[in-house]
Amino acid sequence: MEQKLFIAACIMYVFSRVSKYLFKKNKLSSSTLFSLWHGLFIFLFLTCVYNIFGFILNNNSGLVLQEGLSQKEIGVFLLIFSAAMGGFLYAKHKPSNRLNIIAGDLDWANTIYFAGFVASIVMFFFVQAFKIPSASMYNTLQIGDHLFVNKGAYGFRIPLTNIRFGQFKTVQPGDIIIFSFPATRKDQINCGGFQYGRDYVKRVVGLPGDKIEVKNGELYVNDKKEPLHGYEVFRVTDRIAPIVTQNENEKESKDLIYIAPAVYQTLWESRRLEHDLGMSLRDNFGPVIVPEGQYFAMGDNRDDSCDSRFWGAVPFENIKGTAWLIHWPLNRIRLIK
Repeated sequence: MEQKLFIAACIMYVFSRVSKYLFKKNKLSSSTLFSLWHGLFIFLFLTCVYNIFGFILNNNSGLVLQEGLSQKEIGVFLLIFSAAMGGFLYAKHKPSNRLNIIAGDLDWANTIYFAGFVASIVMFFFVQAFKIPSASMYNTLQIGDHLFVNKGAYGFRIPLTNIRFGQFKTVQPGDIIIFSFPATRKDQINCGGFQYGRDYVKRVVGLPGDKIEVKNGELYVNDKKEPLHGYEVFRVTDRIAPIVTQNENEKESKDLIYIAPAVYQTLWESRRLEHDLGMSLRDNFGPVIVPEGQYFAMGDNRDDSCDSRFWGAVPFENIKGTAWLIHWPLNRIRLIK
């Protein structure tokens, strides 16, 4: 979202500069130009406000105005509304008042593009707001938790690149990270759907070079059994229902599949292992070796988590930051560990 907000702020800046020039040259006094220009301003203004409020109130996908309403539909609605408002204000006001309206547009444009630049810089380098959509990190993070993410924990990323500078710490086991899903294609299907471009939150359990294995639901890192995080109030034998139900014959047939270790590693690194073994990976996975520059991430609620068992490791360049603070709801305000 920070990239969209930055682009919107740049467009508003250009609009402000061009408007100022046309205003000085008295080019906006005609009926057509006034209606179009003021309508365009309203559209850009509402678009920037929509994204800024999305950053403050919700998550990286923007403020959800209505369930099921796509961003394209919202954009078309704003464009039609803006054009109608431009025509209405032209018909309502005299030519002298129209110039005052344009002058007011310029003042608001300057305010909005400045706020957009500030918000996008904060989101690029320092803090970003996210909302938890699933129970995969229960009970460390619960559905509906709003949290702030420390974007500079592993270094500040230069916008629109994978270049970082000023790294304060390295990724460690136990870190809760927010990252872009490591899909290489928009049509790539993992965990039952398209994940390209989505942001995920998981806990790091394996570093580059670590051996990872899951046996009967128990996690082993370098042959050492690892404890549960967050969900430790439940015994492993008290497992919740699987995400996808399957009959016993299907389960038994997948349990009997043998894949040579080298082939298994290759399938996992290429993010295709899930398509061959499906939900059997939940309780019995690996062993695999985490590739250089990548990290193995799992949800604290391991029985209900779409994680590195199914779609591979998380490249360092995909990591946006660490989960820092739950700020909503009020009864759950706390630092995240």
